[in-house]
Amino acid sequence: MNDVLREIGMIARALDAISNIEFKQLQLTKGQYLYIVRIFEQEGIFPDQLAELIKVDRTTAARAIKKLEENGFIEKKDDLHNKKIKRLYTTEKGKAIYPFIRRENDFSNNMSLNGLTKAERETLLHLLQRVRENVDTDWHYVKSGNKRDY
Repeated sequence: MNDVLREIGMIARALDAISNIEFKQLQLTKGQYLYIVRIFEQEGIFPDQLAELIKVDRTTAARAIKKLEENGFIEKKDDLHNKKIKRLYTTEKGKAIYPFIRRENDFSNNMSLNGLTKAERETLLHLLQRVRENVDTDWHYVKSGNKRDY
């Protein structure tokens, strides 16, 4: 059973590499497509919420956000009630590439799940969601400065 996480890791790295190659033509670098998708799907998200959603630290998210903003894919706007808070939105340029990113994602999903029945796909999704929830608990624990006891 120790090979489960290796398999998940290989799948994730392979699909990420494919996406990075295919999105290079859009002037997106490593993993930036994830940020555009999440911002597009949750317009007005806070940077910290975005970092939590993607499971990266705030510094990594801040660098990616800055780069995407410089390249015109997203923009920061002041919160209506608290000017210290910035919210993230996709620009017209960001909105324009979302359908292409989404088509690639849908294609990768279908290709990856080829040969699985609908029931198997649903079971796989349910099991992976449970695994993610387990990992999420540890992620928060470690990100809060704690050490896991092996």
